[in-house]
Amino acid sequence: MLNIRFREKTNAWPGFVDLFSNLVIILIFLLIVFVFLWTTTSVFGKHSNANKVAELKQANQEQAEKIDQMEEDNQTAEQLLLRARDALENQEAEKIQMADAFEQQKEDIANAYEAQISEIAEQTVDIAKNYEAQISEMTVQQQELSDKIAELTEQLKRATDERDEIDAKVEKETADLNARIDELTAELEKAEELAKQQDVEYTAMSTRLNKALADKVAELNVMSQYQSAFYREVKNALGDRTTIKQEGDRFIVSSDILFPSGSYKVSHDGKSQLKLLANVIKDFENKIPSDIDWIIRVDGHTDNKDVMSGTRDYRNNMELSLLRATAVTNELVKNGVSKRRLVPSGFGELHPIALGSDAESLQKNRRIELQLTNK
Repeated sequence: MLNIRFREKTNAWPGFVDLFSNLVIILIFLLIVFVFLWTTTSVFGKHSNANKVAELKQANQEQAEKIDQMEEDNQTAEQLLLRARDALENQEAEKIQMADAFEQQKEDIANAYEAQISEIAEQTVDIAKNYEAQISEMTVQQQELSDKIAELTEQLKRATDERDEIDAKVEKETADLNARIDELTAELEKAEELAKQQDVEYTAMSTRLNKALADKVAELNVMSQYQSAFYREVKNALGDRTTIKQEGDRFIVSSDILFPSGSYKVSHDGKSQLKLLANVIKDFENKIPSDIDWIIRVDGHTDNKDVMSGTRDYRNNMELSLLRATAVTNELVKNGVSKRRLVPSGFGELHPIALGSDAESLQKNRRIELQLTNK
């Protein structure tokens, strides 16, 4: 009996073929026995005669032939069964091969499936991590939003309280304003009554003011006449000197003639120039009426260069210009000009008359200006 294992199961077909062959042999044996008994019973139960015996022999021979035929058929059947078993074994081998191939394919599929499952699992882990990160970030944002909402709610509450306070304050101020308006209305009525009374006084005041303005204009006109005479006399006294120039309503004296570089001490030549000016000013002190309050402004100006480091007497151009204007004033006073008629002032480099940075422009900006004017 052939025993073939397939996927841990016993193949029952070869045993079935053997069992079937044994059953066929047993059936043939039983058939022979049955025929023998039947023949014996028939012979002893009847009259023995030669014909009957011949028939029995004939029948026995036929039965023997049938048995032989059955044996041949049995052999043929066994051969067929053996062929079928061989074919079945071949099929079983093919099935085993197919099963092995199936198992291999199944294993490959399982491996590929496991690889895909592993990849999907990794992707799932990454997705889960990203999701957790997003959830964490959203949680933080939600917390921040909640805090912001709470803060805005608190601000809204404070704003509401402040609005209520403002409304109450506005209401109170409105009431106070209405009361104040009533007071102002009453005061306005009193003021209108007072204004009617003051119209007469205003008319008289306007008359006096107009007279004062007229007197001031007349004084200015007189001052203008004296200014023209003053500048004419100064020009005549100075002659053709190019160091002192008249521009408009003022005289310009170059600081380079009056002072050494970086100094506010009047030079010898500068003292000579200022003495001529002092004589003209003294003469005009006697010509201008005493009721005209006039002065001569002495304005000091410098260039835009920084003062030399280490200078002790002044720190900047503004101080230097004032010191030079004061020195000119003192020199004029020494030459007999009344001190109350002179007003020194310093402007440093703030008011240049030449905007260039060349030597000529800088020399023009270093100057003393004298102007006859009223207080």
